[in-house]
Amino acid sequence: MARLRAAGCVFAEDEARLLVSAARTPDELAAMVGRRAGGLPLEHVLGWAEFHGLRVAVDPGVFVPRRRTEFLVDRAAALAPPRAVVVDLCCGSGALGAALAAALDGAELYAADIDPAAVRCARRNVPAGARVYEGDLYAPLPAALRGRVDILLANVPYVPTEEVGLLPPEARIHEARGALDGGADGLDVLRRVTAEAPGWLAPGGSLLVETSERQAAGAAATFAANGLVPRVCSSDELYATVVIGTPRHG
Repeated sequence: MARLRAAGCVFAEDEARLLVSAARTPDELAAMVGRRAGGLPLEHVLGWAEFHGLRVAVDPGVFVPRRRTEFLVDRAAALAPPRAVVVDLCCGSGALGAALAAALDGAELYAADIDPAAVRCARRNVPAGARVYEGDLYAPLPAALRGRVDILLANVPYVPTEEVGLLPPEARIHEARGALDGGADGLDVLRRVTAEAPGWLAPGGSLLVETSERQAAGAAATFAANGLVPRVCSSDELYATVVIGTPRHG
């Protein structure tokens, strides 16, 4: 604990407890503490992250799911019809899709990410029967999903390029830049997701995207420009902002 605290770990006591419980030998514990004190994210040291009540495998370099994103999962669960068809774009570790599938009965889950490491990780986390595809946004998805998706989750990268360097070292050094950098205003990937979403959503389906509070108005305007009726939801407790869009005609 003292070593973690000296390295600047704010929650040194909690982290020490987790590392002690995970280590099988004193030597392994020493090595894990060394990696954490050296700046590796705790989740990468442990090999897993806690998300929405699940223990999600997180491999080195893969985006660590944030607790605030549990708010997006909750909003999606509230909107999902019975036996929902769910797509998790930019899925990273697959945490969102796995959590939503666990919260729903009989969901049909598909996920996709452009990063091969993330795809490998997601395939370990999603439930049996779910499919994870490697490729750019919608490109690898089966064409038969067009017009059938009830819930489209897209935890897109939304940090403006010039602000990536201001992120904590755990993120900017140890997570894939493509999972963080959202372009000049942080909305580049969101625009691409939103532009194609109406063609994939079922009547009454919903697109849910996480963004920052200051980007919410721009994100909502993008939804509206692409034929989606937007609404912005926020959680003060989790410091989370989600934009939800439904097709204007459907």
